[in-house]
Amino acid sequence: MNYNWDWAMFFKPTGIGSEIYLDWFVSGLGWTITIALAAWVIALLLGSLLGVLRTVPNRWVAGMATTYVEIFRNVPLLVQLFLWYFLVPDLLPEPLELWFKQDLNPATSAYISVVVCLGLFTAARVCEQVRTGIQALPKGQLGAARAMGFKLPQIYAYVLLPQAYRIIIPPLTSEFLNIFKNSSVASLIGLMELMAQTKQSAEFSANLFEAFTLATLIYFTLNMSLMLLMRVIERRVAVPGLLAAGGK
Repeated sequence: MNYNWDWAMFFKPTGIGSEIYLDWFVSGLGWTITIALAAWVIALLLGSLLGVLRTVPNRWVAGMATTYVEIFRNVPLLVQLFLWYFLVPDLLPEPLELWFKQDLNPATSAYISVVVCLGLFTAARVCEQVRTGIQALPKGQLGAARAMGFKLPQIYAYVLLPQAYRIIIPPLTSEFLNIFKNSSVASLIGLMELMAQTKQSAEFSANLFEAFTLATLIYFTLNMSLMLLMRVIERRVAVPGLLAAGGK
C-alpha cells in the first residue's frame, strides 16, 4: 500500500480557531470518560438494587426486577439511545420538554440522554452479576445472619453484598470496560466524544489511518489501565477460601 504516513498531523491547525487536531482528541477523550463514569455510577447503584431484588423471597418483587433485566438486556443499545434522545423528551411535561430541547445546550441534552441510556442498559447486566454473586455464597451465611437477629435489609447490607462484590469483581470489570467502549454510540446523537472526534479529524485532515490508529491506542491504553487497576483492587479485597466455600 502506497500511503504516506504523517504523524505530525496531530500538531497541525484544524482551521477552526487556534485548535490543533490533538486538541480534538483530548476533548473527545474527556467526553468519553465523563460519559462512562457517570453512566457507571447509575449502572452500579441501580444494578445492585435490582440484583438484590432478584434474590428476595417475594416473587412479585423478583419478577419486576426480572422484567426490567429482560427488557433492557434484549433491546439493542442503539435503539434505546434513540428512544431516550428522540422519544422520551416528547413524553415529558411541557416545561421539562422545553427545558430539555430549547434551554439546554445541545451537547448537554445529548450527554444526559446517553448517560441515562448507558446507565440503565448496563444496570441490567450488572444486576445479573450481583444476583450471581449473592447466589454463589454459602447458604449458611443467610441462616447465620438470621440467627443473629438481622433483618432482611441488614442481611444484604452487612453480610451478603460485601462478600458478593468481592466474588464478582472480574465480571464487573468487564462491564466497566464495556461502558467505556459503548460510549462511542454518543457520536450518533451529535456528542463529540472520542470516536466522533476521530472521524472528524480523519475527514478534515485526510489522514484516516493516523487518526484511527491514535484512537485505537487511546482506547487500548485506557482499558488496560482500568483492567490493571481492577486487578489490584481484586487482590486487595479477596477473601481466602470464599470462592471455594461458595462452590460447596
